[in-house]
Parts: sequence; structure tokens; C-alpha cells
Amino acid sequence: MKETLQDIRTRRSCRKFQPRQIAEEDLNAILEAGTWAPTGHGCQSPVMVLVQDKPTLAKLSKLNAAILGVNSDPFYAAPTVIVVLADSSYPTYREDGTLVMGDLLLAAHAVGVGSCWIHRAREVFETEEGKELLRSWGLGSNYVGIGHCALGYAAENGEAPAKPRKERYVIRV
Repeated sequence: MKETLQDIRTRRSCRKFQPRQIAEEDLNAILEAGTWAPTGHGCQSPVMVLVQDKPTLAKLSKLNAAILGVNSDPFYAAPTVIVVLADSSYPTYREDGTLVMGDLLLAAHAVGVGSCWIHRAREVFETEEGKELLRSWGLGSNYVGIGHCALGYAAENGEAPAKPRKERYVIRV
């Protein structure tokens, strides 16, 4: 339990990655953690799409950047992105997918891999190009983007220090 709490306290978003790919053992541990995230009624509405090939990473980056209104890479040149999507026919799909993202981020930290939640997945997969990607992955139109989990080994100064916790974060009644 102490290790889990320590991982929660020390995990930070990584915004500068080394170019080397994640070791298969680390990647498998991270992906497995995502499969164990709690879901409403145990329905397991999310799916994780592992993207490591450069053309698909570039396409996802371009789509995400267009929504953000920038020309830079929103994935910070991470060598791996796990796209988390969830089946919107389940009433808890957003929460289910969010818990998968949380497990991926914490598991990455636990095995020494940097991570960052990149938003705008919903908007990316609402575009025609995003819908085409879903079809190419064998997913129906009811899948909704929850988040992109950018992964890789942190480069020097890739993770910022934690900000102090705000006052009244916890209110006891």
C-alpha cells in the first residue's frame, strides 16, 4: 500500500521524452494495468489502441494540433501513445475510460516510464479523419475518444515538480 501511495504522490506529467521506445515488459505492464481499471457494472466499455508507428503518431498529432490551433506536437514527441476510447452505448463510458487513463498513468510511473494525459481525443475522433481511423481499427461509430496517454522515458527536465496542494482540497462534514 505504501508503494501505491508513494506512486500517486510522485507521478508527474512528462512533457519531454527520450526518442527510444519503451521496453516491451514495461509496456505490457502498463497495458495490463489499464485492463484492470474498474468499470460500471464490470462492463469494460473502454478499449486501448496502442500506437507506436510513426505515420499514425504523426496523423494523430496533426489532428490533435489542429483542434488545439497549434503547429507543434501535442504529444511532445512521445514514442508511444495509447488512445483510450469507450463505447458510448454504456451509461458509464466516460467514467470507465477515465479510470483506464488513470491506471495507465500510475502504472507507467510505477515502472519508470513518463506519461502525460493529452486531451482532445473526443474532438479528434469526431472528425472525418478520426472516424476513418476508428473504422480502420475495427471500431464502430459508438466509440468516443476519452484521452491519449503519451508514453516514453522522460528526458532530462521532462517532468515538472509538483505544485503545492490547494487549501480546502478536502472538506470534512
